[in-house]
Amino acid sequence: MIKSMTGFGKATGEINHKKITVEIKSLNSKQADISVRMPSFYKEKELTLRSLINKSLQRGKIELNLYVELLGESSSLQLNKELFQKYYNEFDTAAKSVNPNHNSDIISIISKLPDVMKSERTELDKSEWTGVLSVIENALNEINAFRITEGKSLDDELTLRVNNISSLLTKVELYEQERIETVKARIISNLKEVVEDSKIDKDRFEQELIYYMEKYDVTEEKIRLAQHCKYFMETMNSNISEGKKLGFICQEMGREINTLGSKANHSELQKIVVQMKDELEKIKEQILNIL
Repeated sequence: MIKSMTGFGKATGEINHKKITVEIKSLNSKQADISVRMPSFYKEKELTLRSLINKSLQRGKIELNLYVELLGESSSLQLNKELFQKYYNEFDTAAKSVNPNHNSDIISIISKLPDVMKSERTELDKSEWTGVLSVIENALNEINAFRITEGKSLDDELTLRVNNISSLLTKVELYEQERIETVKARIISNLKEVVEDSKIDKDRFEQELIYYMEKYDVTEEKIRLAQHCKYFMETMNSNISEGKKLGFICQEMGREINTLGSKANHSELQKIVVQMKDELEKIKEQILNIL
């Protein structure tokens, strides 16, 4: 199963006369790079929240935003007037610098910023956090569903590219015998230019020629590349997404293709190697975004 590192999830809920909105987005990254923005009232739960995100999303540049909106007078939240005024002045000044006659809804924007609403309570109510946690988990489920959907597109693309490499590999056989005969004829021609034909030890020459031709043999490279392609597909179809493992297999595929190119000694075979490299580069680009 392929799962993308790119995703977006959003969930909302009403808890204690407050509207809780959670938005999570992620991009590709080698490790779990987690950023959390939420009102200071919930800050004591940040480590717990980070652990939950890490367990659910594993890798990626992840950003979680938790917004709180007051719904009723009975709420324990109060407006932080000093902070609100500071935000308002800064937003208004910035907006007027762009458009003096702006009619932006600054108040709506500011109301969603962290710490604009402060609580009268000094301790976080357990039932409230349970409700908030439920909203967060819903958002995590959304982003994971998004990642799986994106992963299906990646799966189709990678399958196409690996199949293209396997197809190109079968074409190598079309030029193998011709390539060997061409190299053999060139060696004989070059030898005759410096040594008279009557002075050539035929048996010794055949032995040396066989030894030389073995260096151009690409049988092992073909077998290993075919095995790597098969293993790549098996890893893609495993029960978990293994982006790093696919990257390692991709490196091995590259080594065999490069060796194949260095032994080519035939224009058509070199064209095939170039096409393989092109397909491999497209695979590498996609692998960067796989979990």
